[in-house]
Amino acid sequence: MKVSILGLGYVGTVTSACFARNGHEVVGVDINPQKVALLNDGKSPIVEEEIGDMVMENVRAGRLRATEDVKDAVLNTELSVICLGTPGNGNGNGSLSLHNLISVCRSIAQVLRHKRDYHLIVLRSTVLPGTVNRIILPLLEQESGKKLCHGFGLCFNPEFLREGSSVKDFYAPPYTLIGSRDRATAEKAQALYEGIEAPIYLTSIEVAESIKYASNAFHALKIAFANEIGTLCKALGIDSHQVMDIFVKDAKLNISKAYLRPGFAFGGSCLPKDLRAILYEAKMQDVQLPVLEAILPSNDLQIQRAVEMIVAPQKKKVGILGLSFKAGTDDLRESPLVQLTETLLGKGYEIKIYDRDVSLARLTGANKEYIEKEIPHLSCLLRKSFDEVVDFAEILVIGNNNPEFANILEKRRPDQIVIDLVRILPDDGRTQANYAGICW
Repeated sequence: MKVSILGLGYVGTVTSACFARNGHEVVGVDINPQKVALLNDGKSPIVEEEIGDMVMENVRAGRLRATEDVKDAVLNTELSVICLGTPGNGNGNGSLSLHNLISVCRSIAQVLRHKRDYHLIVLRSTVLPGTVNRIILPLLEQESGKKLCHGFGLCFNPEFLREGSSVKDFYAPPYTLIGSRDRATAEKAQALYEGIEAPIYLTSIEVAESIKYASNAFHALKIAFANEIGTLCKALGIDSHQVMDIFVKDAKLNISKAYLRPGFAFGGSCLPKDLRAILYEAKMQDVQLPVLEAILPSNDLQIQRAVEMIVAPQKKKVGILGLSFKAGTDDLRESPLVQLTETLLGKGYEIKIYDRDVSLARLTGANKEYIEKEIPHLSCLLRKSFDEVVDFAEILVIGNNNPEFANILEKRRPDQIVIDLVRILPDDGRTQANYAGICW
């Protein structure tokens, strides 16, 4: 394909060279005449492994050139990839500057006003969720005088390139992600990556925007987490690298999709207790661990969000389906559902609870001692029948993943509100009236 790349910074130069190597005819565009001159001379505007040789090779082969002229580039290509940076505004509040991005989009749109052929615009710049549909698309339509899918297409295709290994990352990405509002646009953009062996996921623009930020935030979190573990290990005289080298070998729980599903708060006999213990030890060692210290307050906020969802409809009869912290266990120790129930009781709500795994007749040992000592007032709220709780409630709260709760829509009355804390319902169920999920 004939491709124009807007922005010859780090991402733009790497993308240009790689697309050209893959056989596309590439025109790089930048307002900096020095970058344009360097590339046309077969030299890379950036320092990165392999890029110098790739630029020289493809310029000599006639597959790569550069210009300062947006009109020339857009008129002579079928697809434009925007690779401009979105730096912070510099005011300290975290907001992004979209000035350069908006300026380039306006320039592209003004060229499209006079271009007869369909043109695809692929945004690779990192932007916050909602930016493309709220800002970029209206601007393109207004300045071009055309409508989406009628004269131009638009999609969001975030990059996952690391400086120092960007060429390797380009050819061996974890996946290729394309967000669009129509499948034809996504499939045309997908053709750019033909020959690259990686899964391709086609999704909405907002989901693609969100995944880029989720990825970067998680990378930052992992670094901060490892550093805090390392800080505590050093204070205790422990080799932190040996700890983390073994830690990452657990691909079932530690480095995996486990625990990365949005939903309700965590609980149980291990996580809260052990987190408090490690924070206590850190204080004894006079070590600050701000990331780890933020976990329990964040968990409490998730419980408060659930309370607010239940309070909002101003109905007083609540049926709670599931009391243990997860399905398949009768463990009530530090269950967030117990904390949720106690909060609602304090607010004067009438409550009935059903959890087939929690039976006072069967509880033994630590669980029996816990319910008799810590929450005896909840035992009278437990019911043996699922149907009894459903018949009673105005609001039904799905608290854990017991498969029995998946048919709640068949049992509830149309006027009953379902608040789902675990996303147990199928997609069509989550679109029904009087349904709300805590994170979706």
